[in-house]
Amino acid sequence: MRILVVGNGAREDALSWKLAQSPNCEALFASPGNAGTASRGTNWGVSATDAKRLVERALAEHVGLCVIGPETALAAGVADKMRAAGISTFGAARSAARLESSKIFAKRFMERHEIPTAYFRAVHSLEQGEKALSDWQGAVVVKADGLAAGKGVVVCETPNDARAILRDWYGSAGVPGGGIDVLLEAKLEGREVSVFALLDGRAGVILGAACDYKRAGDGDTGPNTGGMGAYSPPATFPHDLLDHVRERILAPVMAGLEAEGEEYRGALYLGLMWNEEEGASVLEFNARFGDPETQVLMPRFTGDLPLLLKSCADGILDPSTISIGRQACVGVVLATREYPVRSTPVDGLPASIDLPAGCTAFWGTSDVANGRVTSPGGRVLTVSALGDDIESARQRVYGAVRSLGPVVGDRLTFRSDIASEATLR
Repeated sequence: MRILVVGNGAREDALSWKLAQSPNCEALFASPGNAGTASRGTNWGVSATDAKRLVERALAEHVGLCVIGPETALAAGVADKMRAAGISTFGAARSAARLESSKIFAKRFMERHEIPTAYFRAVHSLEQGEKALSDWQGAVVVKADGLAAGKGVVVCETPNDARAILRDWYGSAGVPGGGIDVLLEAKLEGREVSVFALLDGRAGVILGAACDYKRAGDGDTGPNTGGMGAYSPPATFPHDLLDHVRERILAPVMAGLEAEGEEYRGALYLGLMWNEEEGASVLEFNARFGDPETQVLMPRFTGDLPLLLKSCADGILDPSTISIGRQACVGVVLATREYPVRSTPVDGLPASIDLPAGCTAFWGTSDVANGRVTSPGGRVLTVSALGDDIESARQRVYGAVRSLGPVVGDRLTFRSDIASEATLR
């Protein structure tokens, strides 16, 4: 099987790493690709949103399976164009991907199909926003409706704080991601968990779950980021978590997609808040695998990933190809010091990184030439480690991260508390 992975982040590096391990992977391509994907295949350098050029190249290279990583590619309709060209594609169609590309669409979808989620109001101007907040009680989560690269969500403890955000967005700053649509949502209390399902247009199965860390600093301080680390499985949650999610969340989602004529073939990320009294409620949907969660799910996956994703892409999902090992995995993101406020380019990093057994490094956005890696900054590298339990995986990954000190110097930083709470229970 000749496989194309669309994207250039650590998620795509982790997917390509696992895909390349299969005896069914004849050749591996990535576009644009990064320093990691270049080590196991061929990078095309074509933008992840350039559907026309991607399809032309995929046909020329006789690609048998296209795996789409980033939300921008899905929103640009790359999956639609690939399927129209007869290429088996793992990735949601543009219409179905609105579950991620429009937060207001997703909330109204949940409302229509009685999927548990927080109270919300959609507004389209500052005047509407201030009116909606006039009788609001409690904390408010302000969300830009469209894709905003992780910068479109602000948690406000009071309605007054939310008003200030709206005045900024509808004033000089502009709504992140563009447009005028904003979602106001009640803040849910509990513990967050990410659950990943695979859908083939008629059936769906849960692949696994993970917990990620969105704040930049230890103790969940600092601004929100794209994710500074993760661990899997979510050891601090009830043993029947996935059964609960399958019945309470996934089943009505699939029924809703069918009722609305959406043939969803790809990964569905269920971002959930778990409350011991009420169970799981949906914080958000993503129409693809998460980052950094993929970097802790792929090391635990022991099945044949190309066969699994192709069966999903072809509408004949074979659950028997899902195999998750017993070991736990912890991943730590190394980012430039001012991330996410700004990204500082780094260069001269070695393309080959030596790590202890059981550890793997996945590159974020990057280029490689003459054995040296250049990155535009931000989340540069994710280091993941397997262990018999969360604690052993955590000890191993931090040992590996600290061993990189001479390699990265003081240019990269990381959180020191990933998975710490999971080892205390």
